[in-house]
Amino acid sequence: MKNLFALNKYFVRYRWRLVLGMIFVAVSNLFAAMPASIVRKVIDDVQQTINTGRLSKQDEGSLIKMVMWTGVLLLGIALLRGVFMFFMRQTIIVMSRLIEYDQKNEIFAHYQTLDTQFFKKHFTGDLMNRISEDVARVRMYTGPSIMYATNLTVLTAICLWNMVHVNAWLTLYVFLPLPFLAMAIYWVNKIIYRKSENIQAQLSTLTSTAQETYSGIRVIKSFVQEKIMMQFFSSASDAYKQSTINLSLTESIYFPSMTFFIGLSMLSTVLVGGYFAINGEISAGNIAEFVIYINLLMFPISSIGWVASMVQRAGASQKRINEFLHTNPSITSPHPSNGHKNLNGQIDFDHVDFTYPHTGIRALKDFSLHIKAGEKIAIIGKTGSGKSTLAHLLLRMYDTQGGSVLLDNSNIQHFPLDIARKQIAYAPQDTYLFSDSILNNIKFGKDDATFEEVMEASRLADLDKDIQRFQQGYQTIVGERGVMLSGGQKQRIVLARALLKNAPILILDECLSAVDTQTEQTILQNLQHWLKDKTVLVITHRIFTVWHFNQILVLDNGKIVEQGTHTQLMKLKGRYARLYDHQTAANQA
Repeated sequence: MKNLFALNKYFVRYRWRLVLGMIFVAVSNLFAAMPASIVRKVIDDVQQTINTGRLSKQDEGSLIKMVMWTGVLLLGIALLRGVFMFFMRQTIIVMSRLIEYDQKNEIFAHYQTLDTQFFKKHFTGDLMNRISEDVARVRMYTGPSIMYATNLTVLTAICLWNMVHVNAWLTLYVFLPLPFLAMAIYWVNKIIYRKSENIQAQLSTLTSTAQETYSGIRVIKSFVQEKIMMQFFSSASDAYKQSTINLSLTESIYFPSMTFFIGLSMLSTVLVGGYFAINGEISAGNIAEFVIYINLLMFPISSIGWVASMVQRAGASQKRINEFLHTNPSITSPHPSNGHKNLNGQIDFDHVDFTYPHTGIRALKDFSLHIKAGEKIAIIGKTGSGKSTLAHLLLRMYDTQGGSVLLDNSNIQHFPLDIARKQIAYAPQDTYLFSDSILNNIKFGKDDATFEEVMEASRLADLDKDIQRFQQGYQTIVGERGVMLSGGQKQRIVLARALLKNAPILILDECLSAVDTQTEQTILQNLQHWLKDKTVLVITHRIFTVWHFNQILVLDNGKIVEQGTHTQLMKLKGRYARLYDHQTAANQA
């Protein structure tokens, strides 16, 4: 239950809905309890009239008239009860939907503040499950659970008060089985909480397995691994099925327990009530009144198990939600952004050391580099040499463990994240596209861009002519992750997205690896003049002969092993020269 305390802020936010809802619960239960005393009075009046002797036609008419008016009164009370029950649901249940909306937004917003390291450690399916399935189970607590628990409390108090005023001893006998019911509920609840937490974890695993399968369906089909993946999914699904069945078996104890203990209460009413009626301590109408009260309490009491189960499930789900909400990002802004600071584009890596936390691989070792504003830098190296790590550090996806990264002579960690990242355009090798139109994918980094600006960015990326061939042009939907496009087209959309941002610093990280040589040359020629005043870092395994680079770095094992201009590196006859000769020979062949 302590995990559910995190929801108190929402109850405070919607306190008036909650208070009104509880008032409507109380009023509806007052109308629900009224018929018992009215029925008791009618039965007692009828019995008293009959006991006086032979009834005249006038007495019969009076009795019939009284019973008919009593029926009309009961119908009116039932209608009023229904009206207030409607108001009860419109306040408490709607409140739970509002809380669900707020909680999902809070979780989604928090997800976006978390750093890259968090998303490398947690599966997408698990993240989705916590914002959907777990929040849905918490809503069952903030809505139905609270409503039914309040209904049970108020109705029990009203009924108990009226029953004690009739006969305290009979009330004691009627309520005697209920403590045993409470003990059974407490025992079962402990089991349900443990099983619910395990089930939610299994559901996350199942969701993650399905998500990975759908995302990698082309790889699965190409390697004919459908049966293997089906076995993985079936195994996870079977474990989830067994756990939910076991939980259902545990929950099935509730309702038979309710029926048994409520049956004992009803039996006590008839037997003990009959004994008291024979001795003249209560009337026959009082027995009918007690039976009505027991029937009134039957559904609320029988819902104890259901409510308790929902509370336990919500507690387990809220615990999982709290785990993520209490996770603080390791990459934080020093202070809120005030205004917009334009950078010139100077970059300095000052004795930088960096090791990836999730793998322990040391990507950079005492790395130093000075880049003047407007310079063009090529960073070349084999896979795992630390090239892309430089881009991640510039974007503050990670922070250095040693040394510092400077932008215009200021430590990048002193910049608010939004200001620093707005000054850097990034075209990664991982071409992630949203399931939207080409236009919106290109405009993703600059919502206020005009259509002419989008077309210009597309022209620079040598993409416009491809888009014009599509039937719907820039409004063409690319599908999930750009599945409708070729690899080269996806890379050029990502490049156009970066160019549209028009930032003073541009990072091109293997962003032309999927295009042919002719298209690559066209793009580089298009960009040569456009990028004249911008600082550009080109991370590549191929040598761009079209551009003149101010510096070319060859990285290996996190260190610079060669550095200089093209002419200087060719004279060294080292790694760069060998790579250039190999690439030239391959192109000629």
